[in-house]
Amino acid sequence: MAGGRCGPQLTALLAAWIAAVAATAGPEEAALPPEQSRVQPMTASNWTLVMEGEWMLKFYAPWCPSCQQTDSEWEAFAKNGEILQISVGKVDVIQEPGLSGRFFVTTLPAFFHAKDGIFRRYRGPGIFEDLQNYILEKKWQSVEPLTGWKSPASLTMSGMAGLFSISGKIWVLVVISECFYVPLPRHLSERSEQNRRSEEAHRAEQLQDAEEEKDDSNEEENKDSLVDDEEEKEDLGDEDEAEEEEEEDNLAAGVDEERSEANDQGPPGEDGVTREEVEPEEAEEGISEQPCPADTEVVEDSLRQRKSQHADKGL
Repeated sequence: MAGGRCGPQLTALLAAWIAAVAATAGPEEAALPPEQSRVQPMTASNWTLVMEGEWMLKFYAPWCPSCQQTDSEWEAFAKNGEILQISVGKVDVIQEPGLSGRFFVTTLPAFFHAKDGIFRRYRGPGIFEDLQNYILEKKWQSVEPLTGWKSPASLTMSGMAGLFSISGKIWVLVVISECFYVPLPRHLSERSEQNRRSEEAHRAEQLQDAEEEKDDSNEEENKDSLVDDEEEKEDLGDEDEAEEEEEEDNLAAGVDEERSEANDQGPPGEDGVTREEVEPEEAEEGISEQPCPADTEVVEDSLRQRKSQHADKGL
């Protein structure tokens, strides 16, 4: 009887304990549903939605650290979008290169404000308070809008979007080609490396041979120029010798003529005329006509000096 009475009590206590444990563990371990983001992803197919109403757009890249730092601020700003009466969107420039080209995005993160199809560039820090004040205080009115060809809706920016799309596709093709790139076998790569080295060595030898030929030709030209200079010097020396010999001959001939004239005058007496009968003037003239020994010595000295100078030049 005692055992029968304790059984229901133990069962009731066990059930109460399990209920208590479930009640305490439930709120902690229950999985909360993920909160839905209020930021709307924008693509090339739905970007025209920003042409109506008021929007704030963020251009980002998943790998950009600065973009990641503003993610939480952007989400908080989007939660208050209904209060601020504004739509919030984001554009992944990796997935949508054409859309980044349409807005001509060159730095990340980039923010834009749109009001009824008129776009302006937001250049603030991208934090929640500044973004909220930008809308509430309508600071965007003091910012110059993107008009004319700069507007994302213009034909020029449509062409820019096409160019960015093509560049993005080319980049994807490059990545794919690198993924499927098959390296050459090792023996082929080594052979190609040896061929490249041999070609480089052959080119180096050719350059060295060309430099040596150039040096040889320069040496030959220098030798030829030296020989020509020596020949010119010899020719000049021969001309100088000929001129000096001619001058010596002229001087010797002059001395000989003076001596012959002096000998032709001779002593008086054959005509029967005595020295006393000669007039004083004629005697003076005769004396002046006779050659002076001092003049002859000067001429001979000059000849000796020229010969010595010529001998020095020959040496």
